[in-house]
Amino acid sequence: MNKQVVLYKKLSPALMTRLQQHCDVTLIESLDADGLMKLRDALSGAHGLLGASLKLDAALLDLAPQLEAIASVSVGVDNYDIDYLTRRRILLSNTPDVLTETTADTGFALILATARRVVELANMVRSGQWHRNIGPAHFGTDVHGKTLGIIGMGRIGEALAQRGHFGFGMPVLYHSQSRKPAVEARFDAQYRSLEALLQEADFICLTLPLTAQTEGLIGAGQFALMRPDSIFINISRGKVVDEAALIDALRHQRIRAAGLDVFEREPLNHDSPLLQLNNVVATPHMGSATHETREAMARCAVENLLAALAGEKPANLVNPAAWQG
Repeated sequence: MNKQVVLYKKLSPALMTRLQQHCDVTLIESLDADGLMKLRDALSGAHGLLGASLKLDAALLDLAPQLEAIASVSVGVDNYDIDYLTRRRILLSNTPDVLTETTADTGFALILATARRVVELANMVRSGQWHRNIGPAHFGTDVHGKTLGIIGMGRIGEALAQRGHFGFGMPVLYHSQSRKPAVEARFDAQYRSLEALLQEADFICLTLPLTAQTEGLIGAGQFALMRPDSIFINISRGKVVDEAALIDALRHQRIRAAGLDVFEREPLNHDSPLLQLNNVVATPHMGSATHETREAMARCAVENLLAALAGEKPANLVNPAAWQG
């Protein structure tokens, strides 16, 4: 008998066919109230789950006594209780490599957009308010040659450093849990304490995962260390930042600007104070949102799940302690 898979993310026809060749698939087309009810009903017979953007806690997964594997179409795994999954020997996999370059592109797009005030000035033109050559009141700031500070030097951090160092001649500072000698050699990067990086960098970019240790890492005390001309970029997770403290720093011009692809609550409320500030560029968590990358992520997740359900170790296993070999 085929394994039962609950799919809560639409796949391309080719990937759906690939999954259906090996499994019986129940597709949950929407995660609205009706969809969540269907999901709960389907869990009782599920051997595998595949999807993204849904918090799967113990209360929900207790409804899936036969569950063997979850394939998340994401890098971040903060929607999962990894200790719980490991205790139950449920294999969790993610898609860490295929979105690195695309997400770094997004980070650099935010750097350029905030530094050169692209959104603000484009809106000025669109609304018919461009009447003469712009003057100092609308000037931005250069990116080339400025100091790039990266907090969290994983794959995406490295890709961001590559763009800054080789493309824009930016000195690179970084802070992470451990020193990265290869990164230091390749990009002439220098390690700094978090406090020193915040004080020295012109552009401060977060590329951290959300964990118990990183939640709320950047708050009022950290924004106070930044310079008035510094620009803050977040392409990691919204809850790494105290959003109220960020809004306060922007309102009082303790920092120049912020480029944000992630927020404490998503989607961002339409009445968020962030949307009233001209020195904010806000995008809808689009870091990996290209056709090519999203298809590659979904393909990776399908292969991870099929391997796990076939009794093989997935290529991107998050909780190796759950693997019984």
